[in-house]
Amino acid sequence: MHTPNSLADAFAPADRTLPRMLQNQAARFGDHTLFVAGAERWSFADALRMAGAYGAALQHAGVQAGDRVALLCSNRAEFMQVVLGCAWIGAVAVPINTASRGSQLQHILSNSGARLLVTETEGLQAVRALAVLDAPALPLQTIWLLDMPLEGEAGCTPFPPEPTEVAKPAAVRPGDTLLILYTSGTTGLSKGVCCPHAQYFWWGAHSGSLLGLGQGEVLVTTLPLFHTNAMNAFFQALLSGSTLIVEKRFSASAFWESLVRHQATVTYVLGAMVPILLSKDATVHDRGHRVRVALAPGVPSQFHAVFTERFGMRLLDGYGSTETNFVIGLDAEKRPGSMGRIGDGFEAFVADEDDNPLPPGQPGELLLRARDPFAFATGYFGLPDKTVEAWRNLWFHTGDRVVCDADGYFTFVDRLKDAIRRRGENISSYEVEQVLLSHPAIAVAAVFPVKSEMAEDEVMTAIVLREGASLDAVALMQFCEPRMAYFAVPRFVEFMAQLPATENGKIQKFKLRERGTSQQTWDREAAGYQLKR
Repeated sequence: MHTPNSLADAFAPADRTLPRMLQNQAARFGDHTLFVAGAERWSFADALRMAGAYGAALQHAGVQAGDRVALLCSNRAEFMQVVLGCAWIGAVAVPINTASRGSQLQHILSNSGARLLVTETEGLQAVRALAVLDAPALPLQTIWLLDMPLEGEAGCTPFPPEPTEVAKPAAVRPGDTLLILYTSGTTGLSKGVCCPHAQYFWWGAHSGSLLGLGQGEVLVTTLPLFHTNAMNAFFQALLSGSTLIVEKRFSASAFWESLVRHQATVTYVLGAMVPILLSKDATVHDRGHRVRVALAPGVPSQFHAVFTERFGMRLLDGYGSTETNFVIGLDAEKRPGSMGRIGDGFEAFVADEDDNPLPPGQPGELLLRARDPFAFATGYFGLPDKTVEAWRNLWFHTGDRVVCDADGYFTFVDRLKDAIRRRGENISSYEVEQVLLSHPAIAVAAVFPVKSEMAEDEVMTAIVLREGASLDAVALMQFCEPRMAYFAVPRFVEFMAQLPATENGKIQKFKLRERGTSQQTWDREAAGYQLKR
């Protein structure tokens, strides 16, 4: 098993870049399989070749070091071809959630300044729909369409086949940005997290160590590559000499069969996936797999023992974020409900609102920092004020409220951020509210989380209509669907005469959260309304 220390010894600081990692590991593992997506299967040597070839393809399209390349597509081999190609020439990949729509998508494409977009037909339609928004033109100059129809598509170029030419690797440094990942805003629009090369080296090193990865493991993920979790898994495989298999999406009915078919030894589940899997009838695949451990952040403690008992695998709990790393973790059965203790190479404390340390047992905000250079993100793209705010006093402010006991074990309490976590997706209440407030009948709208039967958040909105206006919940759903990601569309809607507010008119969301649903609340699922995806 590799440890962070042993990997740090094997990779000098200057080698903690994706091009150097690819070169070093191709020399070690050669023809061993590194990456599988659908019918595509790459060895370590293939991945190195792909990086150089698609680096050349990007250069032919006018992409230079520092340029951003947007990716709006599902889990497929081309996704990683673009990421590797960007890294090879010093460009920056910008993965975008495929469910992004409307003003959120407009903001990401504009803020990132991406001139090249790689997408599928569905993503192209979402981008073209932005033309109706009263917003400045996008900086996009080129679109590579992954499923180009035979008759072509105006303004698009087919995704290029692997070139025979190989680009020279750029002089990439560990602190250079590898990816910009947009995470939901809390009091404003989504922020682009600048993730340097070395951050993902340390993601792979620390996660692999906590998972106990050894050479030759088989890692299977059903999570999307545009999120940190699945991208992290690629680096776990790369650094440990293992194989990552990327499925198209999570399916409860196909999950266990996939693990058995691929002979997986490690997999990945998020909070709501565990109760969903437990709700299914038992099958021969429940124990027919070889998986020994699953990375399972955010799974409620009451599900740990029953999941392990039924499916025969350990759950590894922990804490990390797009801005940080896998900083806290432990075997979930050792201390149910705890995220674990701070890992080697990181520091943490629980702070009050003025950043003063709080004593054990008293809840406050979790503050973090890393000892190794560039093990955390370097800031928010184009937002120096937000960067300084989040990293003030030289500590990253997570926005999460936790408690730490006398033994150093951290337990998550709730979020200070005005964000909602639903089925593994972060939702900005601000962005949902902006869509709602654009409806001519709505005067005031508040969006907030309420607990669901799946132990995670569901989205609820409380709405005050304009005087004399009328609107029903079904019409509101139809208004929301083309304007936001499907997972952000509120499940619960309640029309109210007024919302609780302070003397200066600020809505008191904590009162709405505490109140939750009522007999007057419309429930989309209970009403049988099906969202279009």
